[in-house]
Amino acid sequence: MAGRRALKAVLIDLSGTLHVEETAVPGAQDALNRLREASVAVKFVTNTTKESKKHLLERLHRLNFDLQEEEIFTSLSAARTLLEQKRHRPLLLVEDSALQDFTGIETSEPNAVVIGLAPEQFNYQTLNKAFRLVLDGAPLIAIHKARYYKRRDGLALGPGPFVAALEYATDRNAIVVGKPEKSFFAEALSNLGCNPNEAVMIGDDARDDVGGAQNAGMLGILVRTGCIEAPFLNI
Repeated sequence: MAGRRALKAVLIDLSGTLHVEETAVPGAQDALNRLREASVAVKFVTNTTKESKKHLLERLHRLNFDLQEEEIFTSLSAARTLLEQKRHRPLLLVEDSALQDFTGIETSEPNAVVIGLAPEQFNYQTLNKAFRLVLDGAPLIAIHKARYYKRRDGLALGPGPFVAALEYATDRNAIVVGKPEKSFFAEALSNLGCNPNEAVMIGDDARDDVGGAQNAGMLGILVRTGCIEAPFLNI
């Protein structure tokens, strides 16, 4: 890795780092306020696919976090960018609350499959439709492949196991657009005026947050607030 430079930007995960569902992590607001006093750019990066950026921002404001919509970069945003670049018409396996981030994307006669965390969509009929599309040549686009995430009642399955099932059944590899992909971190930093070795990532996921950031040339800081129950990860 190239030598470190002066810190110019901090990327911060949201779910599991600043909040868990409708509960803020104790002290998170004060920590963020102190960080704002430093001369660094701050951006919030998340793999959350259960809700649109607007709904996510409203949730964070209810929890008394001071941030603006343009400071949030989501894996849904990364997925939309890819769809627009490739002019895909996706079968969207996302929750209804996330569909707002795909407004204007043509979805009739789908020629691609986009899959996020969508418990209401993970039934045999819908997954079989996705399976057939991929078999016919449609790209399988995974918003991310997290194996699990933290809820108030404990860890819960993420979209990764369902993506893996479609990969196994179709013998195709998914295109991943969210963390821990290098392209996700590069796009998040693109308008902050800094290189990866001038930025740090703070998150609760050893693989997707810290490992992804390190692979992209950034420093990674792991916080013990969310889904860190994976001692087998060698980061």
